[in-house]
Amino acid sequence: MPILALVLLFLSAAMHALWNFLLKSAEEKYVAMGWQTILSGVLALGILFYSGLPPREMWLFAVISMLLEAIYFILLCIAYSDHDFSLIYPIARGAAPALLVVWTAIFLQEQLTVGGYIGLAMITIGMMVIGATALLQSKGEKIHLKGVLTALTVALIISLYTFIDGKAVKSGPALPYGLSMFVMVPFVTTPYIAYHYGLDSFSRVWKKNSNYLLIGGVLGLIAYMLALFAYTFAPLSYSGAIREVSAVIGAFLGWRFLKEQMGGVRVVGSVIVFTGVMVIAIFG
Repeated sequence: MPILALVLLFLSAAMHALWNFLLKSAEEKYVAMGWQTILSGVLALGILFYSGLPPREMWLFAVISMLLEAIYFILLCIAYSDHDFSLIYPIARGAAPALLVVWTAIFLQEQLTVGGYIGLAMITIGMMVIGATALLQSKGEKIHLKGVLTALTVALIISLYTFIDGKAVKSGPALPYGLSMFVMVPFVTTPYIAYHYGLDSFSRVWKKNSNYLLIGGVLGLIAYMLALFAYTFAPLSYSGAIREVSAVIGAFLGWRFLKEQMGGVRVVGSVIVFTGVMVIAIFG
């Protein structure tokens, strides 16, 4: 695994975690997420005027990825209003890298080393261990089928848009591709938010969280662009898994600044994830 790719992915994960940390302070998280897509899209549009559009053969990839990310966004909105889902969403993040390995093996013929497979397995297991802390804190609350299916759907969507983006940027310029995708996403997510929560929700959330939203818009764009650049020259299987380190960083930020319970289980899960990353870095 190239060292530069590791650095880019760690920076991407840290920025993604920081944006999600800021999101926790917003009262209406789904609307705040909608603002993040709008602000990232506006910033991307400004840069796109200088970078130019991606080659025509990349447009289809960008549209498919945009639709998948919009679906992912809508599922998150549903998740925020469904307490049951909050128990198993972290496990969905752990399942996504495992699915990504399947797509890259079938369609990209990526040949991973034994050490790489071990590292990927450790990251997946570590993510699920971190997710298990929510189960331990649920005090016997039942997990309903709807939550399980939503979590598995989210894992599938994450793996698919990561694969689509990785395949696209391995054969074309990452910057205009990523920018064009960010420009398109708000055209799907904003009408959804306005229809379900009202146009006034945007002004209400902006008045309370404008500084955080601006920072989030910048962080969201830069974080994903860094990941796209890593995808251009690093194995996609490894890259998609390492990016999930953001959940570990997010758990630490919540424990350190929001007084959330980190717990011994999350510490163990975090150690497993970082050990898996190091195994990939050395043997992948």
